[in-house]
Amino acid sequence: MRIPRHPTQIRRMSEARIKQLKAGGPVLGASLVQIAKQCGRSGCHCQSGEKHVGTYLTFKEQGKTRTVYVPLELREEVAQWIAEHHRLKQLMQELSALSVTRVRTHVATRRRRAGRS
Repeated sequence: MRIPRHPTQIRRMSEARIKQLKAGGPVLGASLVQIAKQCGRSGCHCQSGEKHVGTYLTFKEQGKTRTVYVPLELREEVAQWIAEHHRLKQLMQELSALSVTRVRTHVATRRRRAGRS
């Protein structure tokens, strides 16, 4: 993202991103991973090579990594929740960068306005 120097452009870009901050559905800050496991049943095909593949969520909870199984019928929906989290996180980073630029350019803008009077 290119950050402009003019305060009006910075303000407009910030306002546009603030409008986009509304979540379009559930938000989930986690990762979706596929894990291949071997079950304990003797004679199962996973004992000789082909493992059971499942989809899991991984996330941090009180400093520890937790894993939760995601059923097949929920996989697409959970992926959308994670994508929504990524979208909102990107918007927040852009808003932060715009806010820092706004603070940095404040003095120069004030001086420029004072010179016009």
